Amino acid sequence: MGLIAHALERIKPSPTMAITSKAREMKAAGFDVIGLGAGEPDFDTPDNVKQAAIAAIERGETKYTAVDGIPELKRAIASKFERENDLTYKPAEITVGSGGKQVLYNALLATLNPGDEVIVPSPYWVSYPDIVLLAGATPVVVETKLEDGFKLSPKALAASITLRTKWFIFNSPSNPTGAAYTREEIKALTDVLLKHENVWVLSDDIYEHLVYDGFAFSTPAQVEPKLRGRTLTMNGVSKAYSMTGWRIGYAGGPEPLIKAIATLQSQSTSNPCSISQWASVEALEGPQDFLKRWVASFQDRRDLVVSMLNQAKGISCPTPEGAFYVYPSCAGVIGRTSRDGKKIETDEDFATALLQEEGVAVVHGAAFGLSPFFRISYATGIEALEEACRRIQRFCANVT
Repeated sequence: MGLIAHALERIKPSPTMAITSKAREMKAAGFDVIGLGAGEPDFDTPDNVKQAAIAAIERGETKYTAVDGIPELKRAIASKFERENDLTYKPAEITVGSGGKQVLYNALLATLNPGDEVIVPSPYWVSYPDIVLLAGATPVVVETKLEDGFKLSPKALAASITLRTKWFIFNSPSNPTGAAYTREEIKALTDVLLKHENVWVLSDDIYEHLVYDGFAFSTPAQVEPKLRGRTLTMNGVSKAYSMTGWRIGYAGGPEPLIKAIATLQSQSTSNPCSISQWASVEALEGPQDFLKRWVASFQDRRDLVVSMLNQAKGISCPTPEGAFYVYPSCAGVIGRTSRDGKKIETDEDFATALLQEEGVAVVHGAAFGLSPFFRISYATGIEALEEACRRIQRFCANVT
């Protein structure tokens, strides 16, 4: 009898974490590596948030809390949803977890049974299908196209729904493409979902505040209030407030689902970090003016990266509406050979050769369910981005 559970045979380690770990190992060994794999802002957590955490420690807020969040944070989250998304939730309709990933994990594990299906548009965040598989359900991957802006069409959504469909996972702005759906595009999708009462909506809004060129963010339950009773709207403080390590995610949804999530969390991690919860109260209720500066900086970086990548031979890079990723096509170098004689048959071959020959760490498109592409995170300094793009241009110029 083997030690490891059969369920783990259905999943694989996170490719984004793997490439980030590989880049760190190479740096530690003395190699000149620019890591563009991690989805993590390079800005520091705002000072008022850090001070709120220190104050919480000094007040002795270091004990167990309610399993799914302190009342003060739930109130702050409810206010945020009402203020920014026109969504009204009672505290009993809000859950707080140790990061957005735990909230998603809890929701899927608490609701999925063998035979259930979950619609996952690709390219997708790497963890969506694996969490579904771990729960014993089936991810139904529906590919989007570069020429459609990597956005799912209502027709494709309708064609993928069956009587076994339990969830539709919606992520806008998207990881890995940065694609963001307009209110009209969301309405077209929700019109389809209204016809299928068995389908729940899991809206991952973690990149809500990181949108560019005046884009107006919307979320499904806001666009179509009739779906509120079967929608879980997930968000967190990690991206907008540069609090990735603080591990606080949250969601609003129907009370029976929130109770089920709390039951699961009570038998896994129990409460999120008490200090992080108090810091998150300040993040949501404190000054928000820094966001405009951060977004302007991210937009400048986006424009730089898109411009420089489109000057690389064989690379085609669309301009995303949000998040801090680009998802360029490397179709023009597939089937060719790198300077060091590496045959590039896949986007994984491309990413591997780029790391080995030029010291630039990116994540291959197959990890996100759509090839031949690769993902770059531009949540790093402008000088590093310029140098990385020069290296990519050089790598592509030497491909024959």
